[in-house]
Amino acid sequence: MDAVYSAGSLPIAAEDRATKAMATRLTIFGFVVLDEVQADGTARRLRPSEAIHGSTMHPWRISRPSSRYAVGDDLPASDLDLFVAQMA
Repeated sequence: MDAVYSAGSLPIAAEDRATKAMATRLTIFGFVVLDEVQADGTARRLRPSEAIHGSTMHPWRISRPSSRYAVGDDLPASDLDLFVAQMA
């Protein structure tokens, strides 16, 4: 996972079942996303329910997810405190 986060993405060979199984587990928990690389070079995002079958027909690309909770610069400064981490 460290390698994926530092590089941004890594390829997984089509026949590498062990790495695909681990990547699927990480996808289920939301740590990474998986793309299946088609024969023409295009990528198709895999849902965890698809990835769990671990097809060896195509290679995969494992990437870190883009955060859907990113705070943009277009918020007023008065609202930025709504997104500050709170102490538990």
